[in-house]
Amino acid sequence: MNTKFIGIKEFRQNIAKYATKAQGARTRFIVVNHNRPMFEVTPFAPNTTLDSLFSDILAAKKDIATGKVFTQDEILAELG
Repeated sequence: MNTKFIGIKEFRQNIAKYATKAQGARTRFIVVNHNRPMFEVTPFAPNTTLDSLFSDILAAKKDIATGKVFTQDEILAELG
C-alpha cells in the first residue's frame, strides 16, 4: 500500500476524490496541517462489511471485559 501526504485544505476541497483513490488504488493518505500530521485516510479490505466491523467491535469489547488484553510492547514483541 502506498502512502501519500496531503494538506488539509487540499483534502477538504477534494474529499470525495481522495476517498475513491484510497479505496481504488489502496493508498493511505496522511492529512497534514502546517507540517503536523492530523489524521489518516486508510481503506478497509475490499471484503469488509458493516456487519463484520460490528462483529469485530463486539468481540473486542468482550475480550476487554474478560481481561484478554495486550500491551503495546507485547504486540510489538510478537510481531518482531
